[in-house]
Amino acid sequence: MAAGGSLKMSPKPLAPTLEPIARGVWLMRGGLPKRTMNVYLLVDGGGVTMFDAGIADMAGPLGEVSERMGGLERIVLSHSHADHRGAAPKLGAPVHCHPDEVADAEGDGGYHYFDLPKLSSPVMRRAYPHLLKLWDGGPVSVAGTLSEGDEVAGFGVKHFPGHAPGLIGLWREEDRLALVSDTLYTLDPDSVLTPYGGPRIPHPAFTPAREQARASLRKLAALEPRAVWSGHAQPVTGDVRRKLERAADTT
Repeated sequence: MAAGGSLKMSPKPLAPTLEPIARGVWLMRGGLPKRTMNVYLLVDGGGVTMFDAGIADMAGPLGEVSERMGGLERIVLSHSHADHRGAAPKLGAPVHCHPDEVADAEGDGGYHYFDLPKLSSPVMRRAYPHLLKLWDGGPVSVAGTLSEGDEVAGFGVKHFPGHAPGLIGLWREEDRLALVSDTLYTLDPDSVLTPYGGPRIPHPAFTPAREQARASLRKLAALEPRAVWSGHAQPVTGDVRRKLERAADTT
């Protein structure tokens, strides 16, 4: 189903929402309290490729919508963290990720390298271990791997390590659209109340290689995308390259 078609979610309060964002690309937003978890549905050849799988309680709506779009063919994980693999075990589709993410996707989702004491909010330091367990559907079995230069549903795979060793994004040259998951943040995980802001390096509590993450952000900027959609919250638009370069230099 092409973007712009008629496909609506059930109007339940706080239920995930669905919107077309580009040709053949739909975005499901879920999670409480602000629906900041982003899952991308790529409609290609009559079936669906899911880029990231959000959190566990999004599995039902994701499965329902994917079926209406022609059936879920595969799940591509940008990386293995709980809030990106969460629904995958319940959806039953083959899971693919970067080779450097296989061990964590099939293991603890990268929890072993999180440094939660770096969260400045005492409330969030206490909350995150519980939130991660709530969001996570558990380990997945990886059916195949994707590396830089491979193609997924009309997008090229780009490797953006730093936040996770095998983090990948998807890049479509023809409309300069980048789906990059946690290559960048546009929210503050230290507070669920903080308004969204501009792009920034992912939080140090969840990003073991900050300088590598900066290099990945510069690599993304050099593509000169028209729109960058991340794993959470809002896209980066406008003078995208300048915003990304400034974020890499200052955050």
